[in-house]
Amino acid sequence: MACGGELQGVDMNSIPLVALNYSVRQRLSLYLNPGTVVASDWTQLAEEMNYDYLEIRNFERSKNPTLTLLEDWEKRCFRATVGGLLEMLKKIERNDILTDLASLIEADCVKYLQKQRELSLPPPVQDETVDSSQSLGITISDDPTGQIPELFDAFICYCAKDLSFVQEMITRLEQTDHKLKLCVFDRDVLPGTCLWSITSELIEKRCRKMVVIISDDYLDSKECDFQTKFALSLGPGAREKRLIPVKYKPMKRQYPSILSFITVCDYTNPCTQVWFWQRLAKALKN
Repeated sequence: MACGGELQGVDMNSIPLVALNYSVRQRLSLYLNPGTVVASDWTQLAEEMNYDYLEIRNFERSKNPTLTLLEDWEKRCFRATVGGLLEMLKKIERNDILTDLASLIEADCVKYLQKQRELSLPPPVQDETVDSSQSLGITISDDPTGQIPELFDAFICYCAKDLSFVQEMITRLEQTDHKLKLCVFDRDVLPGTCLWSITSELIEKRCRKMVVIISDDYLDSKECDFQTKFALSLGPGAREKRLIPVKYKPMKRQYPSILSFITVCDYTNPCTQVWFWQRLAKALKN
């Protein structure tokens, strides 16, 4: 696949598979799910990924074997990359996919690289006498001198329409014997700060865990998408047991595939609802 524009000179093997969004994965499924005698399908791709016969047979039970295969490959192979996927598609002679989906794959990769660059940009040079970040910090309880940053047990990733559940979470986890300290953006972060850089600092350096509130509205939130993918992009030591997905109401849309390998804390199950808050609090303390 020829790379154009911002991808010129970029090694596609340096871009993790998480860069590919759900829409591209669905398009791949449309090409690879149907078994035909004239073109290689997902089973040949699975063989290139070194899956054995029994594993492939198990994937056949899935409603979308291509999507399931890609998700499992990401879990199984820490170095699962866009470049690796493209090379395997070439090996199984699916050049039609490489051609037809080139622009969509490149667009996802460009978005991923842009976000990574935003996270790595140094802060703007400022006169120390007017440096608001030094005098005010980034959260309302930060030390004004900047010497002791405010720390939290968990960063809460949520969209505005799910704020009522976040408020219940505050009541259940902060204002009870659990005495946890949650980072809720609309409550704790000072206005006027850079959204992306402040969010990344809070997730990586100031919060031990990250709770992701999953809902249909979450799937439409660019901020939630960035926060989730940033947490997943952290090194193995930094992201280990960090994310805790929480589903608090029934969903009409498909659960996000990038979180499907992490055990969800499900508030919608009436049988386990009685243990929900105790279980969540325990996970945040571990």
